[in-house]
Amino acid sequence: MDTLETRELRYFIAVADELHFGRAAERLGIAQPPLSRAIQQLERRLGVTLLERNRRGVSLTGAGEILRQEGRVALDATAAAVRRTRRAGARDRLVLAVKAGAFHELLNKLLDAYAAEPGAAEIEVLPSGTCEQEEMLRDGRADVALMHTPFNSLTGFDSVALMTEPQVAILPARHRLAKRKTLSLTEIADVPDLPLARWAGNGTYRPGPGPEIHDQTQLAQLIALGRTVAVFPESARTWLWEEHAAVPLSDAPPVTTHIVWPAHSRSRVLAELVRTASRL
Repeated sequence: MDTLETRELRYFIAVADELHFGRAAERLGIAQPPLSRAIQQLERRLGVTLLERNRRGVSLTGAGEILRQEGRVALDATAAAVRRTRRAGARDRLVLAVKAGAFHELLNKLLDAYAAEPGAAEIEVLPSGTCEQEEMLRDGRADVALMHTPFNSLTGFDSVALMTEPQVAILPARHRLAKRKTLSLTEIADVPDLPLARWAGNGTYRPGPGPEIHDQTQLAQLIALGRTVAVFPESARTWLWEEHAAVPLSDAPPVTTHIVWPAHSRSRVLAELVRTASRL
């Protein structure tokens, strides 16, 4: 048996995530008995035990952990194929994922230059969180993205570097550190009254006293109120308020902005957008 149905993968991953057949059945919107039978049938077809069942509950075997990881990748790929096929079938349109608040000037140049090309497709700009662009490319919500290294991983994607810039600390304008010519990463990481803002990475927030940030508007307000500090590429100066100050960071690594797309893409309109970006 060399193939699995997407229904089987969805059923198994729900049980593997919940480690409880009742909760998994509720999550899937089905009754528990057919779910249990479907998992048992899957184990028989594969010839391996995926779940250990005992009085204490359910746990994954080594084989089950592999199927959970690989199955989730397969389901994401299937969902991505559906989303991209529907977009391609409806009309020429690309979804471009961008980090909210970053590289406004570069993005405007890219959109204007591409719009001037004969037969340019429609570009839908999709703002996202700090580390969401990778997931959006993998699951098909986006066709292309603008991403930063060293913060974003480009593994599994094709990319072209567009620009490199230094980093700055964004602080409340009235804070004592806002008057400095430069700051170090150590200095802004250890300010008792101004903890570093925390963005979600892979759905979780790193530990720390700083506020959990959900979008750029929230971040801008918290900085203006003197509640947090954030680190951004220098191009973030374009969205600063009067209540903000940007101070160069002397020891922060430079940030490179890349245009990034799935390595297997054969989209003509995507290739044209990348060519336009590489000429900027």
